[in-house]
Formats: sequence, C-alpha cells, structure tokens
Amino acid sequence: MMTYKNRTDMNSLFKNIAYKNIVITGSSGAIGSAFIRQVAAVYPDATIHAFSRQETAPELACVKTHQIDYIDESSIEAAAQVATQDAPVDLMLVATGLLHCENLLPEKSLKEMTAAKLNAVFEANTIVPALFAKHFLPCMNRKERSVFAVLSARVGSISDNRLGGWYAYRASKAALNMIIKNAAIETGRLNKQAIVAGLHPGTVDSHLSQPFQGNVPESQLFTPADSARYLLAVINHLTPAQSGRCFAWDGKEIQP
Repeated sequence: MMTYKNRTDMNSLFKNIAYKNIVITGSSGAIGSAFIRQVAAVYPDATIHAFSRQETAPELACVKTHQIDYIDESSIEAAAQVATQDAPVDLMLVATGLLHCENLLPEKSLKEMTAAKLNAVFEANTIVPALFAKHFLPCMNRKERSVFAVLSARVGSISDNRLGGWYAYRASKAALNMIIKNAAIETGRLNKQAIVAGLHPGTVDSHLSQPFQGNVPESQLFTPADSARYLLAVINHLTPAQSGRCFAWDGKEIQP
C-alpha cells in the first residue's frame, strides 16, 4: 500500500506531474464528481472536460461540462473531438458503470440470470468503456506521459473469485480487463508514454454500493473524496511498463 507522511507529502507527488487536459466520464456520479474536485484542486491550471448523461452546470471555472449519450457511438466520437480540440488528453478517467438499477440486481444464482440483465450490464461495463478507448486513446498525448484509466472491480478477477454469484457484473468486469489489456498492447506500439489501466476504487459510499454495505466494516467503506484521492495517487505512480494491468485503490495489482 502507498503511504504518505502527511497531506503535504501527497500533494507534492501530485504537483510533480502536470496534467493540462483532463477528461472524466460519468462526471455526475459519486466517484466521477469527487475525482473532478480532486484534480481541480491539485491542477488548477488544467482544463477539465466533464461528460455526463445529465446536463449540468460547471461548479468550477476550470471545468467544462458536456452532455453525452453513452450508448450512441457517434456521441462518444463527438466527445473525443470536443475534448481534444485544443490539446491532446493527458489524463482520462472512465467512471461509468452499472451494478444495479430498478428491476436489476446482481444474480445470486444461475436461475436469476437473464439475457436482458447480461446485455444491460455488459453494455454499461464493457462496451461503453471499450468505445471510449476506441475514440480517446488515439487522442492521448504522445509527447509526454499520459494515462487512460477505467474503473474496474476486484470481482472481475477470475483467480480471486471464491464466492461466485454476480454473474453479469463479474463477467462484464473480467471482459473489461481484457479490453484494457488489448488496448494497452496496441496503444503501446504507437504511443510509448501512454498508460492504459484499470482501477478498483474500493467500496465507496455511493448509490452503486448502497444495497450491499451491510457487511462492509466501517473502516473499509470510503467516502467518494477519499477514493478519488487514493485513485489519483495510484494513477500518478503508474509507469508505461505497468500499462494493461489493474490496480486497487492502495496500489496493489489485481490479478486476472
């Protein structure tokens, strides 16, 4: 686990890396919005493009908000064009995803699995991030280090699966991890300084985790602000040699 003597020590790491053009998708969610506030505080001179399905007004001067349709590839392509109109992307966080919604809960057994659930969860957790990779990775900075990070999950690890269940969510995140690996290999051939990585944010006190917080110790339930701070620290430690891999909030690698 990465540790810091104090907040000043942590911020000194952040400020040693200068991101000028930052993109966050899922910006209205708990982690996405917290990540915006975190990078805005650390990199006040950066331009931050925040994409969300909802039309929102920017809270900070450095943030440019945009509405996007995640299931329309032309909308994602247009988003890449808007975000890179003036500069390539230095840092991108894909913070979209689906675990549950109305009439959709993680499966406890095979009998609860349906084609509709699989389609909905795979679309949100695998297909949408893959399309972001397709349209944004060619737009990453090639002159300096750049990072394309996607929120994945520890439960996407096949080797770590000892409980079973959650078929669609587990499988969609495992598939996402393969997309990340493939994209890292291809991107690395053309952009030696680019890093493509998956991130496990921990269990965050949010709408996504709310129905499943009962068995989570209080010490292991993070606020969105804490998770965003941990994730930025992990991102800033990554090197191109680690591209294609997935890491937890504490910097430890998650095995496939």
